[in-house]
Amino acid sequence: MHKSIETIVGDTEGVSYEFPVFRFSGASAGAPSAYLQAALHGGELPGVVAIDALMPKLRRAADEGRVLGNITVVPWANPIGRAQYQFGDHQGRFHFGTRNNFNRDFPLLEKPDASLLPPEVPGPADKSLKRRLVALSMGHDIVLDLHCDDEGVPYLYVPAQLWPAMADCAAAMGVEAVVLWQGASGGAFEEASIHPYLQMPAGEAKLDQRVVTTVEYRGVVDVERDLAQADADGLYRLLVARGVVDDKTIAAPSAFAGVVAPLENIEMVTTPKAGAVLYDVKPGDRVRAGQRLATIVHAPGEKNGSLEIAAPQAGFVLTRRSIRVLPAGGDVIKLVGERRSADARTGALED
Repeated sequence: MHKSIETIVGDTEGVSYEFPVFRFSGASAGAPSAYLQAALHGGELPGVVAIDALMPKLRRAADEGRVLGNITVVPWANPIGRAQYQFGDHQGRFHFGTRNNFNRDFPLLEKPDASLLPPEVPGPADKSLKRRLVALSMGHDIVLDLHCDDEGVPYLYVPAQLWPAMADCAAAMGVEAVVLWQGASGGAFEEASIHPYLQMPAGEAKLDQRVVTTVEYRGVVDVERDLAQADADGLYRLLVARGVVDDKTIAAPSAFAGVVAPLENIEMVTTPKAGAVLYDVKPGDRVRAGQRLATIVHAPGEKNGSLEIAAPQAGFVLTRRSIRVLPAGGDVIKLVGERRSADARTGALED
């Protein structure tokens, strides 16, 4: 294993950011390669601790000569967002300087060729970081971007063109749902990773052999030893199943039995009034159309001071908010519906 340090020059004199990159060299030139990164949104840590639990497995496999394909691991992909605090509260989703989401506006290349990336120029730092991450991930057959939601089940965002070929990966990782997307997503890292291959002839792109996904590891508070180990086991099973690591003790994944739906089926259930939210359902629940999902207490102590939020259609509760005070128009629940949403969205669900 080789460790290197990447440096991103800050936007003012004397400021720079660093993050480590771990590389394992594969023993077989024909084996698929893998790239894993976590915490692109600086405060989303389940993927960080999952990678920490995965590293001993990779080191052992490397010591025993069982790493067949090259593996690149970036446990902390966003040192800029990691350093952003406001009055003691961590703020790792948007860059303070540009107000841009750290997972938007990645460069979209027409070919998987790092020489086509725009040159690194002074400022803004988040733009330099995005260029660097695309360069580090370029050319890998498997690209995993580890995130988490507010409160949720583990699930994947997968380019529709890669499904159902990626069903073995979903099964190996033990996720409960897969959301399929296509089109533009605002230049998210996942889109930047698959975009060059979608411009190529099918015979060259070999989409059936590619793995590109955003992994949503439950919620922001699900940073626990047992979950980290379980997620690390899932990542390792994926690497074994796809031939990156050789391990005869790991069984092939079974058929994926979770929920699979296009992005257009997602219902972003919102509240018309600000207030405290009392949930009736939790992630993983199945609900019927019209079922009460939550109550919003918008005028406490007053008659008719609360309102009920009902399911717009039958479906599967994917996520809910981790905070319990919501603004008018705020998202309450992300529901995977059984049919297309009346407010269907494409590409990206949230800012």
